[in-house]
Amino acid sequence: VHIVYLGALPKGEYAPLSHHSNLLQKVVDVSFQSQSLIRSYTRSFNGFAAYLTPQESHRIASLDGVVSVFPSRTLHPQTTRSWDFTGFSQNVTRNPTVESDIIVGVLDTGVWPESESFSGTGFGPAPKKWKGACKGGQNFTCNNKLIGARYYGLEGVDGSARDTVGHGSHTASTAAGNSIKNASFYGLLQGTARGGVPSARIAAYKICSADGCSSQDILAAFDDAIADRVDIITISVGGQSASELFEDSIAIGSFHAMARGILTVNSAGNNGFSPASVSSVAPWMLTVAVSTIDRCVVDKVVLGNGKTLVGEAVNPFDLQGKQFPLAYGKEVSSTCDEPSAADCTSGCLDEDKVKGKIVLCRGITGVSVAKEAGAKGVIAPFGLSNDKAFIFSLPTAVVSEADIDLVQSYINSTKGNFFGSFPHFHRNHTASISKSEAIRDDDAPIVASFSSKGPNPIIPDILKNLLTELGTLIR
Repeated sequence: VHIVYLGALPKGEYAPLSHHSNLLQKVVDVSFQSQSLIRSYTRSFNGFAAYLTPQESHRIASLDGVVSVFPSRTLHPQTTRSWDFTGFSQNVTRNPTVESDIIVGVLDTGVWPESESFSGTGFGPAPKKWKGACKGGQNFTCNNKLIGARYYGLEGVDGSARDTVGHGSHTASTAAGNSIKNASFYGLLQGTARGGVPSARIAAYKICSADGCSSQDILAAFDDAIADRVDIITISVGGQSASELFEDSIAIGSFHAMARGILTVNSAGNNGFSPASVSSVAPWMLTVAVSTIDRCVVDKVVLGNGKTLVGEAVNPFDLQGKQFPLAYGKEVSSTCDEPSAADCTSGCLDEDKVKGKIVLCRGITGVSVAKEAGAKGVIAPFGLSNDKAFIFSLPTAVVSEADIDLVQSYINSTKGNFFGSFPHFHRNHTASISKSEAIRDDDAPIVASFSSKGPNPIIPDILKNLLTELGTLIR
């Protein structure tokens, strides 16, 4: 699939569909013309998506009026006390009349319309300027808070603007979700969950599935959101690297939004372990990096020898201090080489040796493997980043490499030969993992290690990132 970008819509009488078909006729065999055109962009800017061979794409790029032709890329979503920390507390002076007239367009994985964050209770009708629609698909209902919904390119997946991934509901509620008192994650991090502007309206544009977000769908959503008259667009989506501006669907869409007075806020990216990793580079977008919040979520590992280690994970499970047998991944595998077994790679763990035990894995991806094998809990390493706490489906502590080595040493110290007959006989090496708790982080805010960084790889004279906002442990 290629995007053929033609710039702004011409003034006066213009038939875009006819023009797009005429362009295709010049490069595509007549027998394939009707199948080639996928989508036309006709509401806010001019262009279309089509199936083209490399030769056809080069030929159409040479035609008069064609600004650029580029392959459609697959981008990905880049995944509350946070507002208090920024000084935007619940008691800040507000103007509900003005804020209720703000429409936030969220381009993401959709939303879950039944969430309290998107309830229409207490809201009046949508602002008169609103020109959008509720086209969320089957069993999807809008209201006076969630005033619009659309979905793109997903008819064969789920045919709905409903969020089956979770990222879109998260970003929408962070921007403009209602205030929800006593919100928590199974008792953790309890407080009031709210968006930056709880009185604002939300229009959801589902551009992503679990497989990613295609360029042609991103442009279609911008085409609609601009014409629907949203006031601001937020899109926490990006690629592994930056693209030239005329080959960047977010840059193109946000340019036409800017021309209509609509600001686009785009995430810098989550590939920040090297310089020039920022993927949001256009000067007309507000590019936002990720910083930490003034709290950490920690859980503790208590070894059978009394040693306590502090880990990071959102762990709602309470083992009530009970000690469980401790096993090292490479010693409970009979099918894999030592490095793979130590990481608890898929297919490596023997269920009969793992069931009911806490497993030490040297790879973070081993957590799900250990769970499938029947583990009671997992101890795993931070990896490249130690400033974000993941949620796991069993008791898990994510600790430093030094602590991983310490746990391994503890296991080795409790090995012993029983009269030389059983070289793998283990004495009682055990561990327990505590339920998580939140503690204060006085060093915050600092830029998160995973946040993509400048300088701007496409336009070095344009500073990126423009600002940073809290993006870790957002409740």
